[in-house]
Amino acid sequence: MKKIFMRLGALALLFAWINYSLYLKPDKSHAKEPDIQQLNDTNDKTTLPSEYQVEVTQKDGSVQYLALDDYLVGVVAGEMPLSFEDEALKAQTVASRTFAFSRGLKVDTTTNTQVYLTVEQMKNNWKDEFDQKYERLKNIVSSTHNVVMKYNNNYISALFFSSSNGKTENSEDYFASSSVPYLRSVDSTWELSICPNIERTSNFTPEQMKAAFNQDIEDIHIVSHYDSGRVKEVSVNNQIYSGREVRELLNLASTDFKINYDGSQYIFDTVGFGHGVGMSQYGANGMAMNGYSYEEILAYYYQNVEICKL
Repeated sequence: MKKIFMRLGALALLFAWINYSLYLKPDKSHAKEPDIQQLNDTNDKTTLPSEYQVEVTQKDGSVQYLALDDYLVGVVAGEMPLSFEDEALKAQTVASRTFAFSRGLKVDTTTNTQVYLTVEQMKNNWKDEFDQKYERLKNIVSSTHNVVMKYNNNYISALFFSSSNGKTENSEDYFASSSVPYLRSVDSTWELSICPNIERTSNFTPEQMKAAFNQDIEDIHIVSHYDSGRVKEVSVNNQIYSGREVRELLNLASTDFKINYDGSQYIFDTVGFGHGVGMSQYGANGMAMNGYSYEEILAYYYQNVEICKL
């Protein structure tokens, strides 16, 4: 009887070891997101996968699989100037990591998701400074390893843009979607004094305006604004366009614009660059210059989110 119990005990240990080994081995056959809640529920850090992979679709349609941290180095290099402060770069890293997870770790290399630079492109851009800048970015990414943002236990849509007009925009006021609780308009004046070309002017001939709106322009004027100061509605020959529609038709820098006509051309003066929703990149750098940490920057631009580790 004693031998039987010993054999049963040995078999139990064997099965336990097999199950434990299978649990420790991460599945890297594809970019499927792991069970984050399960990982958070355990104190055994050895169960965390050593690295996540991102499925990146190139412009030619080919697909590349990259380790998440390697991907983020290329994203931050493409999305934010390296003249920015470390804390701003860290905030961008966390926003970009969260954005990738919100897309199921499937992205492309354009502004449709996030700009990504390859190592070769970084070498071409930075020349003799490549080693120094690449090492700096690796340290930035490593210092925020696996940090993400969640709202109601879901990865947030961590939208960001270049610079604001002094305020960010409510999500529904640009994207015509339902209100997103963490993408609320907040004051963002830091960039106003540090962002080059925050004010821009675009000129259009009557022929260019006709081509854009598919009609001769007899009258064009702004009808209304959002609380952020951005244009809500524009009347073109008594036809109403949204500020976003006008921006996209004319490829304007932002939806904060004024319209003038000098008798020969239409003049659009804009403030800021981008859609205005989420984190202002120049605003983040201004906050970092004033001593704010990356966590404080993120908590400011993304309201009431949880900043946590995977």
